[in-house]
Amino acid sequence: MNSTRSDLRREFHLEGFSDFLLFERGLSATTHDAYMADCGELVGFAAVHGVKAPGEVDYGLLREHVASLAERGLAPSTIARKLSALRGYFAYLLAERIVESDPTERLEAPRAGRPLPEALSYAEVERLLASVLTTDRYGMRDLAMLELLYGAGLRVSELTSLTLRNVDMDEGFVQVMGKGAKERLVPLGDRARDALDRYLRELRPRLDRGHGGGAVFLNGHGRPLGRMGAWQIVRRCVDRAGIERPVSPHTLRHTFATHLLEGGADLASVQEMLGHSDISTTQIYTHVDRTYLRDVHRAYHPRG
Repeated sequence: MNSTRSDLRREFHLEGFSDFLLFERGLSATTHDAYMADCGELVGFAAVHGVKAPGEVDYGLLREHVASLAERGLAPSTIARKLSALRGYFAYLLAERIVESDPTERLEAPRAGRPLPEALSYAEVERLLASVLTTDRYGMRDLAMLELLYGAGLRVSELTSLTLRNVDMDEGFVQVMGKGAKERLVPLGDRARDALDRYLRELRPRLDRGHGGGAVFLNGHGRPLGRMGAWQIVRRCVDRAGIERPVSPHTLRHTFATHLLEGGADLASVQEMLGHSDISTTQIYTHVDRTYLRDVHRAYHPRG
């Protein structure tokens, strides 16, 4: 593992960037360490996605990295600081002619206000779910994951921390530990319930080697599936479905809320299912709903 980390540091020229920060820019030790930690996060994220050199990092990967930071609940100001470090890193690589272009040029820091979520269309969700072949080695697990992310609106951290005792298949609910250690019950739709039931009966017992700790979702080694593993599964399914825009586990949570409101659900019920403590957090989805209604009006009203 250490040799792999050393190889990555060398391939991504982190030692040279470290020297540049200390000796040419004269940054304090604290600022230097923060910059290096931020760049190290990107390098780790890139490696998980099969990217092993800075020249292979593109705008799309950076967008996914930023989305993963937001998914961790980091404040926009914190993400903006991390992006500042990455811009400095790629400016250094460009000046040293290690890379030919700067992929951070088009990257925008998240605004302090809540951004409008991007939701998948019904057709895109169907394509995504249909892309999973349950005959594949881990297909039943992957389908159950996607069905829970979309069908129950779980955060990826809630999905990966879900345990067997949190699942009530008879009543069709999962008990979720959300932000601030707040518990909530989330209903499972029929398709999510069926997919989860099949995974728990047919595949999970084969994956469990005594190291699962009661986690619902296990990786190929029989251990609890991590957040990054869940990200990779979603990414593979999105690629297989031919959906070209960035999609993260949180996109499916956005889509869950948006489709509920489009279907006529009341805001308080959606708030409860999402686990929002403040209804103003949920109200952002009403903007998506208004956009949908406006599109319907334009498409079908004679004076639209």
